[in-house]
Amino acid sequence: MNTEVRAAQTAAGRELVVRLAFGSMAAHTLRAAVRLEVVELIGDGPRTAAETAAAAGTAHRPMTRLLRALTALGLLTEDTPDTFSVTPAGALLGPGHPDSLASFVRMFTDPAIVRAWEHLENSVRTGEIAFDSVFGTDFFSHLARHPELSTDFNAAMSQATSETAAVLPRAVDFSRFASVADIGGGDGTLLAAVLDAHPHLSGTVFDTADGLAEAAKTLAQHGLEDRCSLVAGDFFRSVPQGSDAYLLKSVLHDWTDAQVVTILRHCRRALPPGGTVLIVEPVLPEVVGTQDAGTYLSDLNMMVNVGGRERTRADFEEVCRRAALRVTSVAPLADAAPYSLIEAVAD
Repeated sequence: MNTEVRAAQTAAGRELVVRLAFGSMAAHTLRAAVRLEVVELIGDGPRTAAETAAAAGTAHRPMTRLLRALTALGLLTEDTPDTFSVTPAGALLGPGHPDSLASFVRMFTDPAIVRAWEHLENSVRTGEIAFDSVFGTDFFSHLARHPELSTDFNAAMSQATSETAAVLPRAVDFSRFASVADIGGGDGTLLAAVLDAHPHLSGTVFDTADGLAEAAKTLAQHGLEDRCSLVAGDFFRSVPQGSDAYLLKSVLHDWTDAQVVTILRHCRRALPPGGTVLIVEPVLPEVVGTQDAGTYLSDLNMMVNVGGRERTRADFEEVCRRAALRVTSVAPLADAAPYSLIEAVAD
């Protein structure tokens, strides 16, 4: 390798490492923008930093520095010195945007998430769940004790589901079912999209009482009160009977293999003849590529905060086998990366 090639590779490597090392700073910049309502205050813009600072109740110069950092991150543009507009990406930080990620940002930059990440090294060394050690309880029990955080979590999960909700109704042949139960379905965003697209279906959203807090509102917005019921419960104990398909989206990666098998066994027991379990999760490839970075960071997040993990196809086949289910297909969900649809039937 000649000197020039080596120097270019070193320079590129340094740029990558520095950008990654600054990653937490970028995340907290997003958090400040959301909490200070920067996007809403700039609005359709352009707006000066002084005007934005006055509306936010902050000092002018520090606000200018925040806005310029957001500009460098691609979320704003500085049209003329000290005057800013919101980019299409930045607009996603506004809670009023139909595809808003504001609650998602609030949740995943919250100290409850970030503090556990400070102990990633220990989780790698020991396999222990960092969150439990830091807070003295598990993540979901902590949510139950902190209503504001629980609200942010539910909203973040709903926002993270929006792309899947746009894709799943046409990715599955729902004509073979009369009813669908969304297990761990939260506010009902995903099942509402399915029922909207398939008027012959009825549905059940099953979650904890806290998880269902906003579900009635979602169903009312879609006019689905007569076609969909809400059932509170614990999927480690049972799931509702009587549905043809059992849907689990972003549920299994929260839990250990043994816990996943328990959840799937309960779905298996509830399945009628010809019934199907529909699992929507990322499926790790056999060989890692750089395009998979987000999924692998999610995998680490599962390790430090809840004790779960992302899985390969072989992993899903194994937990399904242990639950007396057989995986019949695994297919990426187009336009909802990194999610795939895993279908399983009674073995």
